Amino acid sequence: MEVSIYTDGSARGNPDGPGGYGTILVFVDSKGIEHKKEISAGYKRTTNNRMELLAAIVGLEALNRPCKVKLYSDSQYLVKAFNDHWIDGWIKKGWRRGKNEPVKNVDLWKRMLEARSKHEVEFIWVKGHAGHEQNERCDYLATTAADQPQELLLVDAGVDN
Repeated sequence: MEVSIYTDGSARGNPDGPGGYGTILVFVDSKGIEHKKEISAGYKRTTNNRMELLAAIVGLEALNRPCKVKLYSDSQYLVKAFNDHWIDGWIKKGWRRGKNEPVKNVDLWKRMLEARSKHEVEFIWVKGHAGHEQNERCDYLATTAADQPQELLLVDAGVDN
């Protein structure tokens, strides 16, 4: 099955403030019907990179069987980590980068590797959303989650897993 995942994270410009993520899965079932599944959640005291990573992770973890995935993210950091093989270098250096600096959010990067290992994933950087309607929706979900950091918002568009 082929799936498109559109992700976005928001820290609202404040590393100690509310943050949230939005993710949309788009796929066509065996009957040719397109489905969308939306996931949004808010967290406090976090960074934008952490939210972007969480958005991608939950999208991949929501898939209950191996899929061919196109993961769209406006996080150049996330996309370059895989497309430019940064993550391979971090692992070889014992989760260190650059001038021997520790990689942040190692637990999440490891969780991402685990989620990714179950699928064939192509990471696509969507600079400034590039007009992707679903990615704009992810931005809306991420902002909504950031505005309501105490709540877990799960919007299921009627898709049976």
